[in-house]
Amino acid sequence: MDLDGVYFPSFERSLVHNCYNLKTNFKIIGSAHNLFELNIKKKQKVSEVFISPVFKKKSRNALGIYGFIKLRNSTNIKSIVLGGVDNSNLNKLKKLKCYGFAAINLFDKKKGPS
Repeated sequence: MDLDGVYFPSFERSLVHNCYNLKTNFKIIGSAHNLFELNIKKKQKVSEVFISPVFKKKSRNALGIYGFIKLRNSTNIKSIVLGGVDNSNLNKLKKLKCYGFAAINLFDKKKGPS
């Protein structure tokens, strides 16, 4: 197999991959919801991390802007906003100085613009 990368979800804590020689452009990305999980992602040597949920959703407690900033400032890993991104909070993303964002609902044509 000639894989380009791997994604480690927030619950994945394995460091086994650190024992292997990976090809030069192999990308390791992950996700985290709190400082504990973010520290694991540092140990896993991820290059980018999805931090979620940032904006309030009906069924979850969101980190909010300050929670995201706190996590982002505790690492040099490129941080990507995930969770609750929609038209109403797109302008806030610029202020967060995030590496990027991911948004299902924003681009879901079935649901339409919010």
